Amino acid sequence: MASKQHANWSPYDNNGGTCVAIAGSDYCVIAADTRMSTGYSILTREYSKICKLADKSVMASSGFQADVKALQKNLAARHLIYQHQHNKQMSCPAMAQLLSNTLYYKRFFPYYAFNVLGGLDSEGKGCVFTYDAVGSYERVGYSAQGSGSTLIMPVLDNQLKSPSPLLLPAKDAVTPLSEMEAVDLVKDVFASATERDIYTGDRVEIVIVNAGGIRREYTDLRKD
Repeated sequence: MASKQHANWSPYDNNGGTCVAIAGSDYCVIAADTRMSTGYSILTREYSKICKLADKSVMASSGFQADVKALQKNLAARHLIYQHQHNKQMSCPAMAQLLSNTLYYKRFFPYYAFNVLGGLDSEGKGCVFTYDAVGSYERVGYSAQGSGSTLIMPVLDNQLKSPSPLLLPAKDAVTPLSEMEAVDLVKDVFASATERDIYTGDRVEIVIVNAGGIRREYTDLRKD
């Protein structure tokens, strides 16, 4: 008698894509490509992975985009409740803690989402928070997540090497680059990652957060 065939269905998919964030002394750059794939198929070439959570908090997410969308809606609802209760917007470090709590609450059936959160803290300094799928997070000077992160992170380490967190007194995590240099570096690392990662490409969306507000830039990447 033939053995039973079990359906190999998974509630998750990985839609690929890459996210990068860099914090400066008075700005934060958050960037992601706009390609969404499954396996060897491109579903769309113009899907934004970047979500504005508050005036000074922006999240970029790779992984399973259905879970990302559910996560974004959850955070938006929680932020609305916060605004009604406190009569102000959440700061970026507060949003970082909320995102961690939201991910950890779902740890036994996680959101398959790998996030970087960027923005300005209460002092107006750039901040970047990097996450795993179950809410463990860390404030860093720069980070990359997603299918191209293994290609991009060594370049960022080389160009922006953070001081060791073990050094005392603790050094600032912000990077020494100017805003324009950080944007140029982001464009360079995405162009490089696109050459080697089939899930990264088409276009890079760059969001710059500074005291003047939020602005967006787009740069084309290779489309094959």
